[in-house]
Amino acid sequence: MLLLCVDFGSTFTKAVLVDGDGVVVATASTPTTIGTDVLDGYRTLRDQLAHHGDVDEVLACSSAGGGLRLAVVGYERDVTAQAGHRVGLSAGARVAHVTSGPLSGADVKALRDSRPDLVLLVGGTDGGNAEVLLHNATRLAKARLGAPVVVAGNQDAQASVAAVLSSTGRSFTMADNVLPSIGVIAPESARAAIRRVFLEHVIGGKGLSRGTEFGAMVQAPTPDAVLDGVAVLAEHLDGDVLVVDIGGATTDVYSALRPQGEDSGLAKDVVAPLWHARTVEADLGMRWNAEGIVEAAEREHVPVPDGTARYAAQVVRDTGHLPAGEGEWAMDLGLARAAAVVAVRRHARPPATGAGARPLADVRVVVGSGGVLRHASDAGRESVLRAVATDHAGGWKVPRDAALVTDTAYLLFAVGLLRDAHPEMARSLARTVVAGAAGAAAVGGGP
Repeated sequence: MLLLCVDFGSTFTKAVLVDGDGVVVATASTPTTIGTDVLDGYRTLRDQLAHHGDVDEVLACSSAGGGLRLAVVGYERDVTAQAGHRVGLSAGARVAHVTSGPLSGADVKALRDSRPDLVLLVGGTDGGNAEVLLHNATRLAKARLGAPVVVAGNQDAQASVAAVLSSTGRSFTMADNVLPSIGVIAPESARAAIRRVFLEHVIGGKGLSRGTEFGAMVQAPTPDAVLDGVAVLAEHLDGDVLVVDIGGATTDVYSALRPQGEDSGLAKDVVAPLWHARTVEADLGMRWNAEGIVEAAEREHVPVPDGTARYAAQVVRDTGHLPAGEGEWAMDLGLARAAAVVAVRRHARPPATGAGARPLADVRVVVGSGGVLRHASDAGRESVLRAVATDHAGGWKVPRDAALVTDTAYLLFAVGLLRDAHPEMARSLARTVVAGAAGAAAVGGGP
């Protein structure tokens, strides 16, 4: 039995061929063919892997064409809008716009100008205020906006919201309230609804491929699949996991945590922690946003090598640039260290005034991902991940004793794609991610 897991990325299309035992048979990548048809690159990958045998099943995720752009419309910025923002990120969306309170005409224009693929409408705890949710539903129903709507607000008002949206033929999907009561966050239903809408409305509307094959193949936005993979890894290790993915345009941070001690009881925060969470730092990218890394490092007092600012300006002008020589590699790794440290600080810090920091002290494995780490030396990878794990100046509790791993084969997306349909294969593949880590056996790296 052979399964092919494919990630249609904005720059590269990556493939992992896995056998029935969850063992990696081969990996391959090729530039994503957005200019023609994304399946052109996919077929190139199939040809490269054909000598391994016939593929029995293909599972895919995609962030090609910019991924999923989400707008969040909420009731209060620090409560339901914040909850919706967190859920949207965990569902693999790029949150392009957040607004709170009763929508005005100017608010609707700003929402429309953000060009969302999907709108997440939230507001009110169950049985609480329904006026703002109904007002905003009415505004959305009448707006010149083509994006479908996922409704995940006050359950007591959902029938009325559905009637308002139906009255103008607006495409919408109902989900459970993301904030059923103060101090509780319930992401699962909304996250599943966002994934369904992504598959039904967004993939087909991107114009990335002719016909229906691509849409039928894709199961999730890539970040959503990666978060599922992180969750499998945490289950396998029976411990907390932190993943830092340093990309060309953004640096994404994922964490899968288990509530323990005082964190497992009643939530202290107005919006409780999302235990499986992702954050996206759009100003921290190794190429398109390299200058943003230098600026953020200066604000955060994170050191970078001399000459890094000039190097960052160079790679922004030439985003395909690869480091040449020891000096450029040092600056590339300096950018990666700064991006990783700043991104994890932002991930860990309290999301709002009076809220608690993200409890990362029990993280048992820090996983690095991204091209800069996959192509770096072992010492280079170590320097980047060690900087994250020992960042005592960041305002968050660093892991007490974490193994450091690089996902050199880029497997986490495949682990996530396999999670539901082939859970044993997913767990086997997750073991591969940590198999080479120092101390992996101590955190569950055995069979």
